[in-house]
Amino acid sequence: MADDKSKKMAAALAGVNAYMMEEEAIAAAQAEQAAKPSIQFSPWAMSGRQEMMSMRTMLQLKAFSRLR
Repeated sequence: MADDKSKKMAAALAGVNAYMMEEEAIAAAQAEQAAKPSIQFSPWAMSGRQEMMSMRTMLQLKAFSRLR
């Protein structure tokens, strides 16, 4: 009877331990995923940056000097 009870206790503790280890692994994977920067190419963003740089270049070359 006592041997059966200790086997059940050991099985329950092993199950809880396995669950805790799995939770730690998931948390570590999520932390690693959050640490990586997410870089996505956007043609609209690239076009907007290119247009801003072009406008700045024109202003620096005083292409719009007659507008003043």
